[in-house]
Amino acid sequence: MGSTGASAGAGLPNCGLRIEKETGLDRVVALAGNPNVGKSTVFNSLTGLRQHTGNWPGKTVANAQGKYRHKGRSFILVDIPGTYSLTANSAEEEVARDFLCFGGADAVVVVADATCLERNLNLVMQATEITDNIVLCVNLMDEAEKKKISIDLEALRSRLGIPVVGTSARSGRGLAELMDAVWDLTEGLTKTEPVRVDYGAPIESAVSALEGEAERLLGGRVSARWASLKLLEGDENLLAAIREHTGCDLTEDEDLAALAVRARSELERAGIGPNELTDAVVTGIIGKCELIAREAVTFKKEGYSDTDRKIDRVLTSKLTGIPVMAALLFLIFWLTISGANIPSGLLSKGLFALEGPLGDLFVRFRAPGWLRSAAVDGVYRTLAWVVSVMLPPMAIFFPLFTLLEDLGYLPRVAFNLDSFFRKAGAHGKQSLTMCMGFGCNAAGVTGCRIIDSPRERLIATVTNVFVPCNGRFPTLAAVIAMFFAGAGGIFGSAAPTLILTAVVILGVVMTLLTSKLLSKTVLKGLPSSFNLELPPYRRPQIGRVIVRSVLDRTLFVLGRAAAVAAPAGLVIWILANVGAGQTSLLEHIAAFLDPLARFAGLDGYVLLAFILSFPANETVIPIIIMSYTASGKLTQFEGLSQLHALLDSRGWTHLTAVCVMIFCLMHWPCAATCVTIKKETRSLKWTLVSAALPTAAGFALCSVTAAAARLLRLA
Repeated sequence: MGSTGASAGAGLPNCGLRIEKETGLDRVVALAGNPNVGKSTVFNSLTGLRQHTGNWPGKTVANAQGKYRHKGRSFILVDIPGTYSLTANSAEEEVARDFLCFGGADAVVVVADATCLERNLNLVMQATEITDNIVLCVNLMDEAEKKKISIDLEALRSRLGIPVVGTSARSGRGLAELMDAVWDLTEGLTKTEPVRVDYGAPIESAVSALEGEAERLLGGRVSARWASLKLLEGDENLLAAIREHTGCDLTEDEDLAALAVRARSELERAGIGPNELTDAVVTGIIGKCELIAREAVTFKKEGYSDTDRKIDRVLTSKLTGIPVMAALLFLIFWLTISGANIPSGLLSKGLFALEGPLGDLFVRFRAPGWLRSAAVDGVYRTLAWVVSVMLPPMAIFFPLFTLLEDLGYLPRVAFNLDSFFRKAGAHGKQSLTMCMGFGCNAAGVTGCRIIDSPRERLIATVTNVFVPCNGRFPTLAAVIAMFFAGAGGIFGSAAPTLILTAVVILGVVMTLLTSKLLSKTVLKGLPSSFNLELPPYRRPQIGRVIVRSVLDRTLFVLGRAAAVAAPAGLVIWILANVGAGQTSLLEHIAAFLDPLARFAGLDGYVLLAFILSFPANETVIPIIIMSYTASGKLTQFEGLSQLHALLDSRGWTHLTAVCVMIFCLMHWPCAATCVTIKKETRSLKWTLVSAALPTAAGFALCSVTAAAARLLRLA
């Protein structure tokens, strides 16, 4: 490929990306590679501060361009999005493929990770199908040396037929040699003969039958061999890109169409249909990568990553992966529940002790009694309850969750759940966004941006609320502790923890079932594939974990909850203290809701509490207490036993507790999450669906549970 910019300020018209050249002699170099191979480090080391960023035309994918000079010549480096493949299943892959095909770059530098070269060669082999002007940069050579991995660069050059340079970009080692290799290639001093993958006689024969006619039509603008292969595969995305960027419509040429029909017929007779063809191409590339890596890579210390592999045999095994995941979930909940009890009690006593001085302050300023009651009994007590109940569990849960992130365990969770989500017609990355929902459903919804397919992103968004966020954990934990707590002692919280773990697993199951329902009805489609890289286990930075989890998560979530709880407490106080005669508005509304609530195993006050907690799920229990005491103020309880006694006096049974837990798990999302869903989907319809689906599921499951319990005389 030659440079298309002939003068200063010329752009590369075939890709819509403006690349400013100082002179017509400037060379354009594309920088490609898998994610996490040090590509950005190579880019920054070569360009320094001579760079700028923006978006690819028509895409939300960022691009970066930079310049460097070598041997008196200016080179413009274009950083292509990190990708594992050029099959264009995502915006990043499409951008990478289109720039390599149509960008007119003078050279392509593919950056690979020396510690896992075989996997990285996949992209190299795909790139050589598109262009001959490639330099392979084997980066992280220092990391490979630490792991006792030896890379035979000369063997790679010989087997690949392209220039190969070893680098350690962080230290600058090998970058001069890389610039020399690019210089030689762009000046025509190096002739490349990239190795071609042999896909087998039937496929090679079919490609050859089309290649001549494709070459005539394309005129060298795109690799005829590659275009012929994609035509046989029926890659409509690429064919449309060729039509857009070159003006050549391969599907409209009658001669080529006739050749393609005959070639496909020959393949069918050989037992190679469309799916088998795609599999054969992928298998051919992987096999070639394995062969080259076997000759060029030597592990001087066999089993350098044996520890990681042994751990992953347990954590990602089909037999033990899910049980270990459930056990870790149980452990986190057990530590959270066990560790939060005493701090919650102390914090509650301390905050409620301030109530007296706060009330005296109102008396001192001769404030009306109703104002003191609204501020202290309504706003302050609700706020004190939310803080005392939420802060200790979050201060334990978030650091533990962040610790698993730092260790590198969360990608293993995604790996274990990927097959389940694929069977549900959803994307494997949904498991990651679901995990984000445990902290905050709004954050989980925002995280759905990592899913490229609009259909699958919408499924992940709609179903994210089925996992309990940190705002719902206090209600779940309190109800479980009151009605299902075991005996005392260090393992006294084991039974509540088991139940809480079961509730969370139920949420995951409902996520999968709802995803399946959506993918089979209103959001039909096939699940997309994606490459999930399992990073090495890393020693966590404890200080960083604590700071990040406390500041970025615990205090952020607590601050938002407190900001909503204060006005919510005031609204509850008004409803409880304003009414007709002896009946408050709160009681009127609860009586109206009671028949519907009883059908689902609840009562009117509980259902009203969930409705009024729409701004913040943390306020469910405070609203229930204020409603039941019929005083419009939140009564202070020395412990959960006193609260249990209050609930017993209002007719609560174990069935009520179970139904409250189910409805707490599955009901409409909070206001912040609804706003986020509306922002992400740009659709009021899907926002309402996101609220209606979990509510309908929760009400139905509560009703079935209540009916079954009554039928079996368990309630």
